Parts: sequence; structure tokens; C-alpha cells
Amino acid sequence: MDQSIINSYNEAKKLYAAHGINVDEVLEKLAQIKISLHCWQGDDVRGFLFKDKELSGGIAVTGSYPGRAGTPDELRQDLEKALSLIPGKHKVNLHAIYADTDEKVDLDELEPRHFAPWVDWAKGQGLGLDFNPTCFSHPKAADGFTLSHADEEIRSFWIKHCKASRKIAEYFGRELGQPCVTNFWVPDGYKDTPVDRLAPRARLKDSLDEVFSEVIDPQYNIDAVESKLFGIGSESYVVGSHEFYMGYGLTRGKAICLDAGHFHPTEVISNKLSSILMFSEQLLLHVSRPVRWDSDHVVTMDDELLEIARELVRGDLLPRTNIGLDFFDGSINHIAAWVIGTRNTIKALLRAMLEPIAELKAIELAGDYTSRLALVEEFKSYPFGAVWDYYCASQNTPVREGWLADVKAYEQEVLSAR
Repeated sequence: MDQSIINSYNEAKKLYAAHGINVDEVLEKLAQIKISLHCWQGDDVRGFLFKDKELSGGIAVTGSYPGRAGTPDELRQDLEKALSLIPGKHKVNLHAIYADTDEKVDLDELEPRHFAPWVDWAKGQGLGLDFNPTCFSHPKAADGFTLSHADEEIRSFWIKHCKASRKIAEYFGRELGQPCVTNFWVPDGYKDTPVDRLAPRARLKDSLDEVFSEVIDPQYNIDAVESKLFGIGSESYVVGSHEFYMGYGLTRGKAICLDAGHFHPTEVISNKLSSILMFSEQLLLHVSRPVRWDSDHVVTMDDELLEIARELVRGDLLPRTNIGLDFFDGSINHIAAWVIGTRNTIKALLRAMLEPIAELKAIELAGDYTSRLALVEEFKSYPFGAVWDYYCASQNTPVREGWLADVKAYEQEVLSAR
């Protein structure tokens, strides 16, 4: 390790130690946090089961940056490159359409064996896997409804697919020795104002009850349900609203998924975390960056990301929070997008861990709001960057923007040939 990095780290440690912060212990804790990298950033949400099918379900990827993955092997190769530039050991989040098989198989027929190459790869890389049923970009989802569909035959198809997804997730958990978080999101909704809001929600509730009817050990699979405020084609009404899934998750013992882009444009999720975890055992967090809508931009270290990190750290909520990324930007290098978003998420958590939390809480409880504000603001300019550089170097990953040269070289050597 470069001596200047060590020297800067040691000087930073002294400053933090003056406020009772053991930086070495912070880095040990940070190294235990797993971020789930979403596979769909690598190929613009195309998958491998129906590669020629256009995106639907309110999902849109903009941009045509060259070199996206076209096969499972290419996607795994790209993920390996991205993960080599991100400190820590993490997870990869798969959608059902990313099955690695030569069989012609529909979504309701998927089995664990169709994902065996992913499990073999994850074992070799020391990674965990998460999973999602794919309830979009399919003829049986063309009219905008899946688990809440009024047609019993179509609804049954999606129930079977979601049941199959849970068995695949259980397989992941058994094989990899860590729980697979299986997230259930459906795009169901109306473009214009419906007359009957209740009936689709009743059907969705009954469908989910059937999907979850088989008990699966949570050491292998953790079920999560994800809400949305609106989408393209469902601007006026989404069946699975926040209130619906909050009620469903709390009464059924399911993790509630909060996606940073699934709420009102002026609404943030950082203020919801402590409230939900007062009553729910676990939470799934989808870190994204909405701009004008649920536009899924690459995560930057903006105010909301920092607030999310602070809320998780200050409330000691990290042990009950599963953190995953959810963005798909086709306008920039796909691997760089993973690296930027994941490093920023980890960096934000580090910044939050390097606050004098016990001291701040004591000051707040004493009513000294002047000192609270002063300390919070002063710590924004404390040398967390020196700690981050040391952490990256100690994890054998590039320091600062050094990773970009690796990505550019990989683009020239590998991506440009696709």
C-alpha cells in the first residue's frame, strides 16, 4: 500500500478518535455489509429467455452504449470485472429472465436447474444470489395486469411463476449458505382512473397468499414485496400501492421493499426506514436515483443517499436491512455504472459510520440543538476520504478514480469486440 495513503489514514484516525470513533472497527463492520448488484444493468434488462421481446410493464432503458452483455457468460464476466473494482464481498441480484439454459421454457416452468450455472459461478466467486420473478415483458402481461388479472387463467400463470421463483430462491440459499432475498414486484395498474380500485387489490392479496402458501425456511429464502406510486401505462392507479404492501407485509411477515424511485417526486424514503422497522423484522432497500420520475439513474452520493445511510447507521438498522441497487442506464459504460453506484452506496455508509453518533444523541437528548447542528455540519468536512482510500487499498481495489482506467481498458479489450 502506498505510504501516503497509510499516513493520511493514521492522521484521520486521530481526528475521529478524539470523538470516540474507532476507525479500524468501523472498517471491519463496513466489510461485512453486502450490497446486491442488479444483473439487469449489464444488458439493459433484456435477459436470456426472451431476448427479442421488447421491454414492457412501465420499464424503459434509454441509451445505446456499446458492449452490453449478450450471453450469460458475458454477463458474468462483466460482473466479475465490476466486483473486482468494488471493495467487499457482495451479492448479485437475478431476474427470472436471466435463466442460463438452452431449453425453450416459459416463466411458469422454470426450475432450479435452469440457474445451476449461476450457482456454480457464485460459489466460485464467494457471492450470494438474490432473485426476482419477472412479471413483465411477456404476452400474458401485455394488458398491464398479472397477479391481479381478472382472467383466472392468466392470474394462475403468474401465480405458478412466482411459486417457481421461490423454489429457485430456496435452491440459491441452500447451495450458497446465505439467504436469497426474493422480491415480488408487479406492474399491475390502469392508465386512467378506474371505477373499482378494490377488486384488483383483493385479487392481488389472494394471489400473493397462494404464492406464499408453502412455508420456506427463512435461512434460505426471504420474501419481500415492493410497491410503486405510478408507472408508464399505470399513471392513475397501481394495484400494489405503498399502503397495500405495507399492510400485506406487516400482516404476513414479509419484508417490505422500499425503492427510492417509487414514491412521489418530492417524497424520500430515508424518513420511512425507522418507522417500518419498528414493526417489521426485515426491510429490502432498492437504492436508485429518480430524477423526474422513477427514471433509475445511476446512484450518486447525493443528499438522499447520505440520509438513507445515516438513518440505517444511527438507528442500528443495518442488520435488518437488505440493500440492493436498482438502476439501468444504457447511456454510459454498463460496468462503470455498477462501480459508480455501488462504491457510492458503500461510501455513504462509511460516512455515516464515521459520525460521533453516541455523542450526538446525548447532545440531542439534553436539548442542546446548537451543538447538534454544529457537530453534524463540521463532520461533513472530516477526512472520510482518507479512510475510504485506505479501505479500498486494503481490499485490493483501486483507490479514487483509478478504477476508471481498468474499465476503459476492459472496454477496449472486451466490450468493443461484441
